[in-house]
Amino acid sequence: MADDELDSLYWVQPDAFTAQRTKLAAAAKHRGDAAAAQRISAARKPTTAAWIVNRLALLHKDAKQRLANLGDRLRAAHAAMDGDHIRDLSAEQHKLIDELTRTALEAADVRKLSSTVRDGLTSTLQAAIADPEVRARLGRLARAERWSGFGAFGDAAPVLTATRGEKAKAQSKQSRPKLAKEPSRNKAAHQQLENLNAAVAAAERAKAEADGMLSERQGERAAARLRRDEARANLREAEREFNSAEDHYDKAKRASRAAAELVKEAKAQLKRA
Repeated sequence: MADDELDSLYWVQPDAFTAQRTKLAAAAKHRGDAAAAQRISAARKPTTAAWIVNRLALLHKDAKQRLANLGDRLRAAHAAMDGDHIRDLSAEQHKLIDELTRTALEAADVRKLSSTVRDGLTSTLQAAIADPEVRARLGRLARAERWSGFGAFGDAAPVLTATRGEKAKAQSKQSRPKLAKEPSRNKAAHQQLENLNAAVAAAERAKAEADGMLSERQGERAAARLRRDEARANLREAEREFNSAEDHYDKAKRASRAAAELVKEAKAQLKRA
């Protein structure tokens, strides 16, 4: 049940996400499904680019498989260092990403979007080709993804390809005697690159955690606001009931006094008689 509810949650537009999440979590609590309520409450609001990709994955179930198929073939071509095959697959990747981008925009009914959102959309599709974990999250992404692995795998840039001339140069280099040790400056540059990639990955993880915490706090705030509004409505109703009861009490008190006066007068008349 929670899976269907999460699909419907990530289908709605981002500006309606928080209200829908609160509604679905409350419904799950009402039916006694605490686990589903917790999963729904923990769902993070997607960015525009992530929402567009989510719609693509939810509406076109074959998109994941097409991305996975191309990713497997690219990985095999890179492992074989087959430049010609890599070049052909790179062109195929361009076509697939362009096609899925158009399909995603149609699924989200988006006609105009900023360059930032478009970059996020294409980078997420590229990351999904390269990374099975990203593919698994398609449909419930909270933010745009970017391939952060080493090398050019997953990028749709020409750096993926290797010309025949480059292959010949590589083969020529392989035929030369190898140096016993790599120059220290190359080692330092490589280490610096690894450190920078690690720092970027750590910063991205920290941002993802912060975004997740922010989303959770937004959900808690929305739920608290709902409870506050309900409490205020109940208080207003209680005050109306109290004021009505107070008015009825005053009328009854005046009637009681009037009746007491009538009894006193009647007794006085009886005594005089």
